[in-house]
Amino acid sequence: MKHAVILCNGEFPKKEYPLYLLETAGIIVCCDSAVNAGRLERLGLEPDVIVGDMDSTPSAVRKKYADRLVQVDEQDDNDLAKAFALLRERWPEVSEIHILGAGGKNEAHLVGNLGWLMEWERRSLAETGRGLAARGISVDMISDWSTAFATSPDTATLSDKKRIPEISGTLELHIGEGRKVSFFATDPELRLRSVGLVWPLDGVDLSKWWTGTLNRASADVISLEFNKTAPLLVILD
Repeated sequence: MKHAVILCNGEFPKKEYPLYLLETAGIIVCCDSAVNAGRLERLGLEPDVIVGDMDSTPSAVRKKYADRLVQVDEQDDNDLAKAFALLRERWPEVSEIHILGAGGKNEAHLVGNLGWLMEWERRSLAETGRGLAARGISVDMISDWSTAFATSPDTATLSDKKRIPEISGTLELHIGEGRKVSFFATDPELRLRSVGLVWPLDGVDLSKWWTGTLNRASADVISLEFNKTAPLLVILD
């Protein structure tokens, strides 16, 4: 199965890489919107399914894609969360999910969508004891300017003989020397030790969201040690 794309209602991608992901996707799930369907049609594409409460989809689009509409009226989750849940339910074999159009028009929607990246990682840890990547599931949010994803430490890298009490797990990020990178957390108790960053994260409270922004890799690989198993949001420029 090829990768899947969830297309949100923010700014439609213009650059080559996100457009490539869209054009080569095996499955396209659209969040509730009339605009997305038209944009896809101009690329010669169509949604496999449109998900949401249908509050912004006019009757003409509903009629054309009547067999692909999934109406979810509950308001606790936004349309991205509804699209992700449906994708995981209908196509559980998909292991690579790219989210496009998640920002660019409304800052509140962007922050909420980034929050869902961390929530899905938190739920995976709570339900299975492993993060999504450790389960072979890749989820990221890509725009014309950045790539965002949530991750958590790999406890398997610490053997019983070498386990250090103050370290819960480790993580390596292969991002390339010189690349800009920002880190965010929601757990105020989470602390990291880092190697490979211009400005080390040692002891920084990343739940204060300004403290880990606009760092830069000083090596091709960044190594992180976590004091506890908790989600970490990473945004690469």
